[in-house]
Amino acid sequence: MTATSELKSASEAEAPAKGGVPLQFISFRVGQEEYAIDIMSVREIKGWTETTELPNQPEFVRGVVNLRGTIVPIFDLGCRFGLGLTKATPTHVVIIVAVNERTIGLLVDAVSDILDVQSDEIKPVPDVDRTIGSEFLAGIIAAQDGMVVLLSLQNLLSRQVIGETSAVAA
Repeated sequence: MTATSELKSASEAEAPAKGGVPLQFISFRVGQEEYAIDIMSVREIKGWTETTELPNQPEFVRGVVNLRGTIVPIFDLGCRFGLGLTKATPTHVVIIVAVNERTIGLLVDAVSDILDVQSDEIKPVPDVDRTIGSEFLAGIIAAQDGMVVLLSLQNLLSRQVIGETSAVAA
């Protein structure tokens, strides 16, 4: 055995083996909380611009924007989470995502980071009273600055909700 292979073996033994599948999430802030979504759903991140309101929409649908010829509904995540309508300013951000074959914009306070996580690092959400429905939550990730709540875009923007609020985008 060579000195190089001995060093390699020793360092491998010291490093804890991480299991699971490597995943990436984009984290963002809504109110005082950090959330994350699968980065593979993200198509684009853009600054806030005023929307065109549509009649008879849920309060969390801020309206629509024209994104290079595609009409995209903008959902206010703060409002969706029961925090009230976001007073959007130029510092707010819209994360454009593709969910259930639709393109949706998510109004958030700020984008924070890209998180590299192993699938076994995602912990289940404790069963406690919360303002956000448990069906919207996919897990919790321990990050350097605290806990990040992983959202289920498929449930948060369910086909029923998307179908009702983005018929214009179809």
